[in-house]
Amino acid sequence: MSIRKLGVLTAVCAAAIALAPAAAAAPGPRAACPDAGPDVLRCLTTFTPGATRALADGPIGWGADDLASAYRLPASTGPDTVVGISIAYDAPNLEGDLATYRAQYGLPPCTTANGCFRKVNQQGAATPLPAADFGWAIESTLDVSMVSAACPSCRIVVVEGTTPGFADLAETEDTAVRLGAKVVSNSYGSREGGAQLAFASHYRHPGVTVVASSGDSGFTAASYPAALATTVAVGGTSLARDPDSARGWAEQAWAYGGSGCSAYIAKPKWQKDTHCGKRTVADVAAVADDLAIYNTDVGGWLPVNGTSASAPFVAGLYGRSGRAGVAQPADLYARASQFVDITAGNNDPVGGGAKCGGDYLCVAAPGYDAPTGVGVPNGLGGF
Repeated sequence: MSIRKLGVLTAVCAAAIALAPAAAAAPGPRAACPDAGPDVLRCLTTFTPGATRALADGPIGWGADDLASAYRLPASTGPDTVVGISIAYDAPNLEGDLATYRAQYGLPPCTTANGCFRKVNQQGAATPLPAADFGWAIESTLDVSMVSAACPSCRIVVVEGTTPGFADLAETEDTAVRLGAKVVSNSYGSREGGAQLAFASHYRHPGVTVVASSGDSGFTAASYPAALATTVAVGGTSLARDPDSARGWAEQAWAYGGSGCSAYIAKPKWQKDTHCGKRTVADVAAVADDLAIYNTDVGGWLPVNGTSASAPFVAGLYGRSGRAGVAQPADLYARASQFVDITAGNNDPVGGGAKCGGDYLCVAAPGYDAPTGVGVPNGLGGF
């Protein structure tokens, strides 16, 4: 690594700034889960209060049909893989909100009664459930909606932690696996550090694929648990229709999608990028901007943003592929040609890429780049 690039990376790690919380303080989008400090994990969803539409008015934002088109998902629904959702707190209206989402997009019902949906506490029991939390409930709604969009036939087990503390969410991970999940989605994160890494083993289960959001603060210190080498780190993109292209869609790196160079995790042998001596985040990406969900607590359809959307969507694709549990992060790099390479955009909304010196660590480029990894899904072949 050059001295100039080393200086850039050192400065970033020493003075990482959280763009998403800053945006939350201004009028417009705000974080569903404000940063509560260094000892807890934070859900990675933003929404705009007052942007809600009633059920009769229909969704705003990209829906399941748009995602199926953009990512060339097959017409067949796929297997009934169990997808686990690791989450904090209870979302009391989750099953009903999911029913509304799935009905809107013609997806088959996923209910407790038909065995598709299950919600438990961190020990795996149906009762007592944790206290409810408004922001984390929005996150839960987004998670199950994105899994459903990616894999309508997958079964979903939502494991709710008592708190967003490291130990509680680590236990939800283990419980999801014990209850049969072959892929587990984690739409939360915190700046990596020694305290979190003490729980790294809970995100490593033989025969299970673990997926995590890369973060919503642009290029900064790597996010845990996405930075773990056993985790598929999912970055974010912005999606737009493009009728003039063969694909019919255009995509670029989402301005706030997380990327970073780990200060703790050794470089996995399957990562070959040269400007980060340790683990680079992310591995792959999907849309994280302007997703439609239905949430009773806000009164209707709501557009939301965050790698909290891209991670559960990718988790659902693993479930639909039939390779969940077999597939690991290394496989993405071996199958890079089966993804759509994203070559536009950056995750430095203030400097336009100056934050990383115009490097692939924060600017989308041909081949691997940190904001979008090996690219975005192009059907299920990459998984």
